[in-house]
Amino acid sequence: MSDLIAKTSIDRRLSEIVSPVLEDMGFELVRLRLMGGKSPTLQILADKPDGGIEVDDCAKISTAVSATLDVEDPIEDAYALEVSSPGIDRPLTRLKDFEVWKGHEAKIETHEPIDSRKRFKGELQGVENGEILIEIDVNGVPTVIGLQFDWLSDAKLVLTDDLIRDVLRARKDAGHVDETQFDEVQTIMDGDEET
Repeated sequence: MSDLIAKTSIDRRLSEIVSPVLEDMGFELVRLRLMGGKSPTLQILADKPDGGIEVDDCAKISTAVSATLDVEDPIEDAYALEVSSPGIDRPLTRLKDFEVWKGHEAKIETHEPIDSRKRFKGELQGVENGEILIEIDVNGVPTVIGLQFDWLSDAKLVLTDDLIRDVLRARKDAGHVDETQFDEVQTIMDGDEET
């Protein structure tokens, strides 16, 4: 099965170390990347199973993961550890992500061309028989196609107004958004103000 959580062998090794730590804390590993350069960075994207990870959660994860990595010592050189939420336009790295985000727009890339294309953009239609269903435009006709998860090299949500609205609504419903912390929103349309 394709592993969009951890692509390279070192990423997979680090994932084997980090995942149990996150799971013990009640979180899930969304993606892990060790990025090279002058000062390597280990980037960990984590979330709660029902979504809604907070900054304090990231700090707790960072502390726990740092302690574990210090003991295991899988990275020879000095590196920076970066723990964050997957964000609104999150990467889709697990089969379940394509069902959870059904109805939202996504960009998907495959390893090999399928019908002479490797990039697909459209509305997710869920998962059926292990295939990711996505509605794409084929010569002006909306068409639902199925892609095997193993074929994917990358996938992420597209930032849209609907996605932002739905994520904020879910966070509000879960008690993660305190509306008293925000100013009143005004929408200006055709020169007329609406509140």
